[in-house]
Amino acid sequence: MKSLKKKRRIQIIAIAAVALVVSTALIGYAMRDGINFFRSPSQIAAEPPTSSEVFRIGGLVEEGSLVRGEGKTVRFNVTDGGAVVPVTYTGILPDLFEENQGMVGTGTLEDGVFKATEILAKHDEDYMPKEVIDALKEQGTYQPPDGS
Repeated sequence: MKSLKKKRRIQIIAIAAVALVVSTALIGYAMRDGINFFRSPSQIAAEPPTSSEVFRIGGLVEEGSLVRGEGKTVRFNVTDGGAVVPVTYTGILPDLFEENQGMVGTGTLEDGVFKATEILAKHDEDYMPKEVIDALKEQGTYQPPDGS
């Protein structure tokens, strides 16, 4: 009788272990497209990503670079003080999007131009994403907002 209980316990433990491994693998597989790494323009210049890699870029919208095309296509440059990456975006920009302000975009790099599928802008006068602040600090161009 004891050997039957022992066999059942071992079977249950083995099935649980297999289920845990399979569920972990499925979660990892499902998340592979949902993870977007952040890169600054200097990191992109140093190590350009593949054209199929979806990632986030952040920095300041370069002064004088914002060009609105026909329809909803917009072109501008993003800089962190060390490098500049041209960006194109087709869609409606956030209301608070403007030159010389922080932004984060999601998309791919094709032929040296970042094709954005999503653009996020600052939320208030003093907001800038942490990743953008860190990238600007690395380049030595970060200026904290007045009053800090």
